[in-house]
Order: sequence, then C-alpha cells, then structure tokens
Amino acid sequence: MRLSDVNTTDLIDGIRLGCRMMGNVFNADDGDIPFFGSEVWPNPQLKFNAVHNEAHVPGRHLNALLNAQDAAGVAVPDDAIDKHANAAFFSYGGAVALPLNRTRIDGPLDSFTTHNVREGFHALYALVKYRDSDRARNLAERSIRALFELFRPEKGWDVDRLQSDYGLTVRDDTFITGIARAIGPLVKYYRATGFGPALELAVMLADNTTGEFFVESGAYDRERFGAHTHSTTCVMSSLAQLADLLDDSRLLARVKAFYDRGLREIRDEIGWVIESSRDGAAPDRGEINNTGDIVETALILGRRGYPEYFEDAERITRCHLLPSQLRDNRFIDDPPNPDGVDGLRRIADRHLGGFGFPAPYGHAPLGTDRSISFNTDIVGGGVGSLCEVIREAVRSERSIHRVNLLFDRETDDVGVESPYTHDRLRITVKTAGPLYVRMPTWVKRSEVAVEPSARLTWTHGYLLISEPPIDAPIDIRFPLAQREIVLRHRTRDIRVRLHGDAVAAMENHGADLTFFDPLQEP
Repeated sequence: MRLSDVNTTDLIDGIRLGCRMMGNVFNADDGDIPFFGSEVWPNPQLKFNAVHNEAHVPGRHLNALLNAQDAAGVAVPDDAIDKHANAAFFSYGGAVALPLNRTRIDGPLDSFTTHNVREGFHALYALVKYRDSDRARNLAERSIRALFELFRPEKGWDVDRLQSDYGLTVRDDTFITGIARAIGPLVKYYRATGFGPALELAVMLADNTTGEFFVESGAYDRERFGAHTHSTTCVMSSLAQLADLLDDSRLLARVKAFYDRGLREIRDEIGWVIESSRDGAAPDRGEINNTGDIVETALILGRRGYPEYFEDAERITRCHLLPSQLRDNRFIDDPPNPDGVDGLRRIADRHLGGFGFPAPYGHAPLGTDRSISFNTDIVGGGVGSLCEVIREAVRSERSIHRVNLLFDRETDDVGVESPYTHDRLRITVKTAGPLYVRMPTWVKRSEVAVEPSARLTWTHGYLLISEPPIDAPIDIRFPLAQREIVLRHRTRDIRVRLHGDAVAAMENHGADLTFFDPLQEP
C-alpha cells in the first residue's frame, strides 16, 4: 500500500497534527494517565507500560506541546496540558523527588528507572518556562538536590539508599542510557530560570560524558555507549545545547567530531538511525526520536558557524522526519471492543499524527517480524524537533536576517516562500537589515538569478544582499538539482533520487506502507 498523503513540507501542519495525537493518549481507565505502549498492527491497541508510563510520556509531551504553542503558534487545549502536568506531578509523588513509575496500573509508585530522569526534567522545565508553575519549580530544585546526593559519576547511583531509605526498585542503565540523557533538559531549565545548581549538574554530567564517551576522536563504541541509539543521539544533542549555552568551542568540537565520525555508524544520509545497534537488530527499523536529535544538533552546529549542517538538517527533515509522520491511517483497523476498554477505542484516529520506528522507505521495515507501533512518547520527540526547525529556519538578530532553511515561513521580520512549494524562492524583508540566504551546496552560482537585480556577495555558504528592499519581494531562482544517493544499510543498499533536498523516488525492495514513489531497481 502506497500512503498518499505523507510526504509533506508543511512544518506547522506536522506540528499541529502531532499535537492532536498528544491530546488523544490519555487512558480513561487509569485516571487519564497517558498511555506509552502502542501497536497498530497486527493487534491494534494502546497500552500501559511498566517502565515508561507516567515517568516518561508527560515530559516528552509537555516539552513538545508547550514549545509548539511558543514556536509555531499552534493552539493546544488547556485540558491536554493539565492532564500531562497531573501525570508528571503524580510521577514525582513518591518517597523522593525523582520521576517514579508503577509496575502495574493498580500498583504503588515504587519503581525508579534512571533512563527517565531526562523526561522528568523535560516536564518540569516546560511547566516552569511556559506556565510559570511554582509546583514544578519546587520539584525541579528538590530533584536536582536529590541527584547530587544520590549520584556521583565516580561511584554511580547510591542504590542501597534508594532501596533502603525510599523503598524503591531501581532499574539502572549505562551512564549514557541513564542520567547523561538529562543534560539537555537541565540546560533548558537553567536557561529558563537561572538556577545555578541545574547548570552545575549539567556540567558535572557533561565532564564525565566527554571524559569517557564522547572522546576527541569522535568514535562510537557500542559497548560503552549501550545499544539504545536514542540515548546516544540525545546525549549528543544535550552536549550541543550545553556548548551553545556556554559558548564552549572545545565542547562543540567534541560534538562535531562525533557527528562527523561516530554517528555515521548508526545513521544514513537522510537521518534514519537504527533503533538498536546490537548485533542482529532489525536492519531497517529506525526511531524518529533519534532523527530529531540529529536535526537539533545540526541546527546548533549551523548557527555556530558551520552552515553546511543546515543542509543536513533540511535534507533530514524533508526526506525522513516529516514523511514518516502517520498521516494516512487507512491501514489501521479498530479492534472489537465489547467491554469498552479505553486502550482499544478509536485506535486509528488516536494514532493520527504519530511518529514511530520507520524504515527510510515506509512504516513497515523489512527484515523483522515485529509489530508496527508508534509508541506515544515518540510523537513528543518528533514535534519537539520540528519546533526547533521552525525557530531556526529564519532568524533575525542584531538587524541581520538569515534564511537558514528553505521552508515556507512567516515571521515579523521576513516572509519566505519555498522553492519546493513555488516556482522560485521568494523572500520579503519587512524590517531593515542585511539579508543572508543559505544556498545549498548543489546550487551552481551560474544558475542563480535574482529579481530585482541587486548587488550580491557570496560568503561562507550564504548569498548576502546588504540592502534588501522593504516589503517588496525578492525572487531567487535556481533549479532544484536532480541527483541520486545510496543509503547503505546492514543488509541492503537503498537508492534514492533527490529533487533538491527532498525525495523524488526511493527504492523500497517490495515493502508495504511506503512513503515515496518507487525507484525501480536497475
């Protein structure tokens, strides 16, 4: 089955649809705590998860929903925010200020998974920044102080105390798949509040990360990192956020080294990342959280003086992030539900807008007998990354306007009509200031035409127009180059024909539920 309405370039529409799903994941049979587990084939259902329910999903969703309102102006019902906030507060309602979870719906809040510290802080940061929540602020600061007492990089977690003093069952992970993931939301919390211990904790974790894992060579070591690739990519993104905050060129160089070398072992050219790097893992099964982390890291690198990374971010967003969103749900059949179980209700409709574990070519990766799922946390990761794309696409700072990504975009200072949705790139500057337009590397200078005629300067990947007219469109015409690339996966090569930085056709090796027109085998 070819999905007909998936390959889109509309960022705000993707964000809006993702927000819709995040408002549809509450379990009426569990006090409106959000579901984590998802399956749309062969046994369609939403389900409770004994590790990642209340401790994980609210943070992903609050970060995405509240950023969607701020970055894209998407309307989000207060009811959805309130339910996710209540679930997050519930997860912090145990014996210590850490995100805890139940191992069964009717069980006590007595299980602690170190993997979820990141998501807990994402919930609290978002509620503090966008809702000025004193309750979230108090919990975040108590949690940071508890972490200084319960975790030290040289010793790890004080498991004995967590068990004896707080009565918790502890599910520990490697450093990278555990607490190191929290660096990013700690940076966000510091930006929002100026709370020094949040920065201190982030720096302590980052120092250990660069000392043992994100080393100078940029190499990827699965045994040290752990096979859960999303943890690796989100720690990479976290380090980039910290380097950006601190203006730390050394730390940014570590991020860049890993992006350029180690990351290549688990990703392909359009930003697909294998879900697990373990031997024998499904070779084409990805995870959109990972892809979003790459995009967010590339945006920071682009802003920090490496504009070629903007091109990577745009290609990934156009070729994989947006196309993989579930926009055609006709293949999902709602199951029988004689007992009115909420986890079996309106499955097709409630999944619309989700992100999951796609192959580059479609929702059903070859080489696996596993089910097709869209675990509900992943839509939060995908939408959160799209919000960062929105923010970075057009920037106006110090009276300088930069068009970094060639999406349709309208800000108070600049309007952009994309060459992917129109017959030219049209930019309208609304406030005075020089205009920088990033030009993709596949554009030939000799083929660029600008109307009205203006003095042009090519500089460091950008076209500079020093005195653009105000409120008068500038048309920049160039052909979207046609070229082919090859995605090298563990068990197959996948040929892709690109039109600019978007997919025109892709080899699908006979897979079902595909995103693109098929590229015929040679």
